[in-house]
Amino acid sequence: MASSSKIKPTMDGKSGFCESTGIYHSKREAVILPSPHQPLDITTYIFSHRQHAEIAVIDAPSDTHLTYSKLRQNVKALAVSLKKLIRKRDVVLVISPNSIHLPYIYLTVLSIGGILTTANPLNTEAEIQNQVRDSKPSIIFTVSQLLGKLSSIRTPFILIDGTEVNNSWASSRGANLSALLQSGGTQLSSEWIDDGVSEREAEISQDDIATLLYSSGTTGKSKGVLLTHMNYIAIIAANRARYEMQGIYLCSIPMYYIYGLRFMVCSLAAGATLVIMPGFNMNEMLHNIEKYRVTLLPTVPSVLSALTKSSEACKYDLSSLKQIGLGGAPVGYNVMQDFSAKFPGIELRQGYGMTESTAAVVYTNSNEENFHYGSVGLLSGVVEAKVVDPVSAKPLPPNHRGELWLRGPTIMKGYFMNEEATLATLDMEGWLKTGDLCYIDEEGFLFVVDRLKDMIKYKAYQVAPAELEELLLTHPDILEAAVIPYPDQEAGQIPMAYVVKNPYRNLNEKDVMNFVAKQVAPYKKIRRVALVNSIPKNSSGKILRRDLIEKSKSLSRL
Repeated sequence: MASSSKIKPTMDGKSGFCESTGIYHSKREAVILPSPHQPLDITTYIFSHRQHAEIAVIDAPSDTHLTYSKLRQNVKALAVSLKKLIRKRDVVLVISPNSIHLPYIYLTVLSIGGILTTANPLNTEAEIQNQVRDSKPSIIFTVSQLLGKLSSIRTPFILIDGTEVNNSWASSRGANLSALLQSGGTQLSSEWIDDGVSEREAEISQDDIATLLYSSGTTGKSKGVLLTHMNYIAIIAANRARYEMQGIYLCSIPMYYIYGLRFMVCSLAAGATLVIMPGFNMNEMLHNIEKYRVTLLPTVPSVLSALTKSSEACKYDLSSLKQIGLGGAPVGYNVMQDFSAKFPGIELRQGYGMTESTAAVVYTNSNEENFHYGSVGLLSGVVEAKVVDPVSAKPLPPNHRGELWLRGPTIMKGYFMNEEATLATLDMEGWLKTGDLCYIDEEGFLFVVDRLKDMIKYKAYQVAPAELEELLLTHPDILEAAVIPYPDQEAGQIPMAYVVKNPYRNLNEKDVMNFVAKQVAPYKKIRRVALVNSIPKNSSGKILRRDLIEKSKSLSRL
């Protein structure tokens, strides 16, 4: 077994910073990892841990239960069929809302050496076609309601739901998941089956690609992120200590994004019971917490803010809920303080990560750590970091702002078929350049200021949109807020705010500007406001700033 060493000769024990190398080391306990040379896949690693709960997965809408024993059986049965259809390293696309079937579909694909790629069910037909052209999947798992988006795609598919395959064009290319589980693939069309695959067992290396996940494209063209079995094994190992072993976890976050996928594998490795919602709905989420006595809820900051201001939450019994995990986007300390005042019995846990780092690699793990308001926590035991000057690339000591670089066994292998982007993001020593402006304080806590590309250049100053968004959300009449750069002939750019207000309150644009102006330096003032009905976000809760910037261009022409 391998572990990350905590003894660094010149490391400052308080901050974790090594002055001679410019590297920040984790202050957490060492994480024990399997030898990297040991053949091992994610599914085997998950099932190697003792499952404390009897029930593995619950489908919230139907109250259907799947035990850990049945989960293992389904993985084995589906593997028999899939081994007749795909070779090791073949890509399998899953495009579906959250469901009770996704955990064993994912685990089966990974257990036989397939490469899992996922897509948002809300994607357009053209977007799905682009991903299919790029990733070239051998099989697509989907649901009947999405068949219309796949009619022009010739890839064979497997229907996840119980609907029979009866379309004239679909019947020759489709099969039903339940039939595959029952028959072990014996009812499949002979043209599907690759005889060279059926009897061969492929050995899986930890360095083999496990998933091909496409970034949201919020800051540029969507790229395929290649994550290995080792990446997931390391993230599971690092997160096992964070989860209570016999918990009941509610998953309403999308399992087709890294946040939900990582949460799923870590939950099953911890032996928890996972209650799955097909999508987010506030009242249904509160109802499920009460019904299933949920102990842990992962969500995004916008939901936390909505919960804090909600008058509905008090109608439900949330006494079982012990922790809320936050990820996907920054959360302001004012929002955390307001939530904790309203729900003092619920602990908040923040996390920071990205698809390229296999999700959260920095996090808070106790109430004491949460007292460092504004911080996303301490480095995980499996990564190390640098804070680098964006101009000189010089490593910076504590309390100096720069770009965050990360290195460790959770860092991606690279971008799919995109050597230029890979070389721009990963250096020769394995450092991942996150693109986030951050600093680490004298106690080793990481503070994320904003995306470097999102910084507003007002005259000679730089303004962080996240800081202003956090301030706007402290206003009792503001439900959501987003800040973008708006072109200005004199200043270059000015901060502009899109605001969703409480519909029962009389709040105008001038009120918003005055509220901010009283609390910030003159160069940070909001100088333009648009009141809107909603703020565009992706499914992980990140604000789609590019959409708002495009929208603002029409305003500049008025």
